[in-house]
Amino acid sequence: MRMRATLGVVTGALALSALAVPAAQADEVEGDTTISNVVVNGGKAAVVGSTAKKTITVSFTVKDSSGVDWAQAILYHGANIDSSDSGAVANSSDGRASCTRVSATTSNCKSSFDLRPGYNLINSVAGGWKVWAIAAGKDADYVQKDNAKSFNVQRLSKLTVNASPEPVKKGKTITVTGKLTRANWDRGTYNGYSTQPVKLQFRKKSSSTYTTVKTIKTSTTGDLKTTVKATQDGYFRYSFAGTSTTPAVSAAGDFVDVK
Repeated sequence: MRMRATLGVVTGALALSALAVPAAQADEVEGDTTISNVVVNGGKAAVVGSTAKKTITVSFTVKDSSGVDWAQAILYHGANIDSSDSGAVANSSDGRASCTRVSATTSNCKSSFDLRPGYNLINSVAGGWKVWAIAAGKDADYVQKDNAKSFNVQRLSKLTVNASPEPVKKGKTITVTGKLTRANWDRGTYNGYSTQPVKLQFRKKSSSTYTTVKTIKTSTTGDLKTTVKATQDGYFRYSFAGTSTTPAVSAAGDFVDVK
């Protein structure tokens, strides 16, 4: 079992603390130890705002015929953990996962991670992340996975809408404005998300379903503006489908009274 004293995952935002782990060149297996059922943040993307930290968990199952000795997981962004450009460290004092014995050969393990804007989160690392994981049996068998699970870390999005004038005469023009913004982890603010397709949708007063009227793109500052004809009472909203770096979001409907 190849060992090293430190894991050199270094970026401008974060350097991982010293951990005694095997060299992370590629997946390795020695003996019958297995890692399975890896779940990150309950199976959902980790969506983080502009300033507040978000704590997420990684859970997984470890099996070994001799019993499970210990396990560990690390989150990272990049081609592999040795060349990653960001990471997060488990909250436990020694970096190891907390494992609960299920049987003589099986344990369920869990680690917690803090994602912090401006520290281990910068704008350039939004999108796909990976879980590096290792587990060892009591007989010194072990398994190491460079990508035990992939998941997304996203910049929280916000979307507004305003339809005017209200009330409005039937057949007259309604102007619908709004803005799509997302968390800027570098600055701790929210900034416009430019040139993104956004749907203008309408819901009749008597209905619970929105239908798409048209699709427009945000400006370079994230602003939205378009016009429609007033036909009947109802709610207008903008709806954004999301990207790998930014989650989907819909504005609350703005009611227009048509006279």
